This record gives sequence, C-alpha cells and structure tokens, in this order.
Amino acid sequence: MVKESVREAGGTPFIFNTIGICDGVAMGHTGMKYSLVSREVIADAVECMLRAHCFDGLVCIPNCDKIIPGMMMAAVRVNIPTIFVSGGPMLAGKLSSGKTVDLISVFEGVAAYNNGKISEEELKELEDNGCPGCGSCSGMFTANSMNCLSEAIGLALPGNGTIPAVDPHRERLYKKAGKQIMSLVEKDIKPRDIVTVESLDNALTLDVAMGGSTNTVLHTLAVAHEAEVKYGLDQINDIAQRCPNICKVSPSSSYHVEDVDTAGGISAILKEISKIDGLLHTDCLTVTGKTIGENIADAEIKDPECIRPLDKAYSQKGGLAILRGNLAPNGGVVKSAGVTANMLTHSGPAVIFDSQEEACDGILTGKVKSGDVVVIRYEGPRGGPGMQEMLSPTSYIMGAGLGESVALITDGRFSGGTRGACVGHISPEAAAGGPIGLLQNGDIIEIDIPNNSISVKLTDNELAERRKNWQKPAPRINYGVLGKYAKMAQSADTGAVLEWK
Repeated sequence: MVKESVREAGGTPFIFNTIGICDGVAMGHTGMKYSLVSREVIADAVECMLRAHCFDGLVCIPNCDKIIPGMMMAAVRVNIPTIFVSGGPMLAGKLSSGKTVDLISVFEGVAAYNNGKISEEELKELEDNGCPGCGSCSGMFTANSMNCLSEAIGLALPGNGTIPAVDPHRERLYKKAGKQIMSLVEKDIKPRDIVTVESLDNALTLDVAMGGSTNTVLHTLAVAHEAEVKYGLDQINDIAQRCPNICKVSPSSSYHVEDVDTAGGISAILKEISKIDGLLHTDCLTVTGKTIGENIADAEIKDPECIRPLDKAYSQKGGLAILRGNLAPNGGVVKSAGVTANMLTHSGPAVIFDSQEEACDGILTGKVKSGDVVVIRYEGPRGGPGMQEMLSPTSYIMGAGLGESVALITDGRFSGGTRGACVGHISPEAAAGGPIGLLQNGDIIEIDIPNNSISVKLTDNELAERRKNWQKPAPRINYGVLGKYAKMAQSADTGAVLEWK
C-alpha cells in the first residue's frame, strides 16, 4: 500500500528489510540476550542501505520492540526525509468467561499454574487466546509505547500508535504515509529538523502521561545520542514532576491500546496535557508539515474513564520515575504507574541472584518471601551481555501472589509488560563496578518512589571496603556479536549506546 501511494505521488519505491527478533519467542533463554543488541544491528543495517543506495527518503514500517528505535536511530543518523507508519497494535484476547487477556496474562498464568492457582486447562485457554491476531502486543508494552511516542516526537502521523492492525483506518494511514513522504522530500524536512530537545520532551511527557514502558527511556536516550541532542535522565524526572498520569493501559489496568484509540488516541492525551502551561511544546514540527499543536487541535477525549481529564488524573505525577541513591548513583527507572500504592515505598532484605536464570529458579522454588527485595545483577548491557528483559521473574512474582509485598531491582531491563515495584536500569551496572555488584544477601534496601530514591543501608565506608574485595567477573560470552557488544556497550543511563571512540 505504501509503495502504491509513493508511486501515485510521483516517486519510485524500493523495499528493503531488516532482521526482527520476536521477544515473545526469545524470552526466558539465551536468545533474550540478543534482543537489545539487535537494535544496534538494525540501525547499522538501515544506515548501510540508505548510504549505499543514496535514497532520497525513507518510510519505516516497524512494529516490534527494537525495530522501532533501531530505525529511528538510523533515520536521525543518516538524516534524510523519513516518516514512520507502524503495523499497528494487536487486539486484546477474550476468554470464554468474557475476561480480557493479553500476552502478559499468559506469562503470569505460568506462575499461577505452578502455584496451583489455576488448572492446566485454564492455562491452555490463556495460551490459546492471549494473542488473537496480528499486530504488536495489545498492552502499553514497549512496541506500542514506542509507536505512540513516534507521534509525540513528530516522526509519525497521528493515529500511528493506536489504530489496530486489523482496522481499515490503518490502511488509510499507509496510503497517507506514502503520499506524505514525497511532500517531505520536496520540502526537505529531515529527522533532525524534527528530533530536538523539545520534541523529545514531548515524547517523554506523553510517556509519563500514559505510563509507558521503561524501555522507552532507554531508546529515547539512544535516539537523542544519535541525533547529537544532549538529553539526560534528570529531564525526564522534571517532566514527571509536572505531568499527571491520566491514562493507564495493560499491564497497569484492564484497558488495552484499542481502547485508547476509541477514547481519542494519542492526540487526545496530548491535547489534555497541553492545558498545563509550559508542559507541551506545541510549536514542534512534525512529518505532517504542521506543528504538533496543529495536529492535536481538534482532538477530544471520547472516554473519560480510559483517558482521564486532568482533574481526575490517576496521580499528579507521571507514570515513570527516575530513582537515585547510593545504590544507583547514575539512576534507575521504574514504571510508577504500574506500582500499587502500598509498594510506592518499600524496605526489605536483599535476596540476590547473579542472573535471570537463577532468579527464575529461586522464585519458582520459594526462595523469595513476602517483604523481600529481589536483586538480579550482572544482567546489564555488558554483564548480560545484552541487558535481557526480566519479564519472566517479574511475572513469576505476580503469579505467586507476591506482587504487593516483594520489590525487584536489576541492572537489566524489563518488558513493557512488567508491573509492580520493579526498578530497572540500575546504573552503573554490576559489571561496570556499580554498587549493585557489592550487595550481599540480607542487606536492607530502601525504595522510595515518591521521593525518587533507592539506597542500601550501608555507609560509604562499608561500600568502600566491599569494593576493595570486588573482582570483575570474566565475560560470560566473549565471541560474536555479544562479545563485541560487551566490550562497547555503556550502562543504561546512556541508553546503552555503544562507545568505540
């Protein structure tokens, strides 16, 4: 459809593809170490094709977690006129009982079955119905979060993030994108004209307003790095302090992306938060050729339960928070929108695992008790290597009924489907000598999300003594793409970008 539209508008279209790792298939084994790494491979592959063949413009049609930011990184790196139009979100599934389910329901069902809370037949029904058709997984997980942020940044047309994959309106969006890329080429509007500090502010404002995936922080920082735009974690906290959380989507609620679309879409969310003076930069240029303010001018909330007005916000602070302290001097990230009120502050003894596999085994065999803080370390960009997602252990905690009594921290990252008091991206990571690598079982860890704090009850002297005895472990993998990645990847506070200079 995009090709036909480009041709009708006077262009000559060519298709080339990238690799695409399915996190659902890669989850829970060594394959997940390759997921984040693929973002860099995708960016490099797209750059190679664009530079080698001297394309005049680019239409990106991504739909899974790392493909979207990988293509964004390439777009701002090469800087030719570019427009994003995603494959669209999946519809949510339905059980025979009428209950709405999604991918995360299946992961949590595994732990529920393991603990005798559901039968094998009930687990099978979850498996058969959790992902009912094509599209990016139906909650506000990483792929959908990034496709929504594409609108707020200005690289995608309105509707890109929420129109379902099977909706005829998605076809119209493809045709519009094919036509619009020719206009962008004619006007020479390029990604670096659009991706600025202000447009990144807009993207993160949307993120905290709707409680998007913590991975969006990782990817937004990486895109900023490629665009040579200085952007840091503290700017995200500043936005979160001023922007209320007005929309919660699975895994933080029973709503799914299709519901957000029906409720008015991303434009309605942006329009509502634009009522706060100085929060949204409405004069930022977008791929429509108009400003973001012009794009959202006629938007309205059609379901005030799904997208709440400002005076009925879930919270006056945004749905993401950056935490700092002696445990994370360079920061950690939590999806505060997915944390229950009683877990916004938590103090408990550390139960330490040096890999995701150890953690999964420990949780499923009962080593984690109510009140504990699960620590999963050496899973950062270098330590993993590859910073694999922690959806399995977080889902097992939920499935075991510990979601409102156990916190989890890691130098790895989470799926957008993670919920609960889960703090990721702890930086510096353990493999880089970060304090998380100095922890011992039983250390008291204190998490205070409202005050943006995460710390361990140890003095500076005690940490210094432990550091004297710490030894950097040998690389887990020292060959191939993961070996190269482990040598060049920086901690998550940089966006896990590669540094070779």
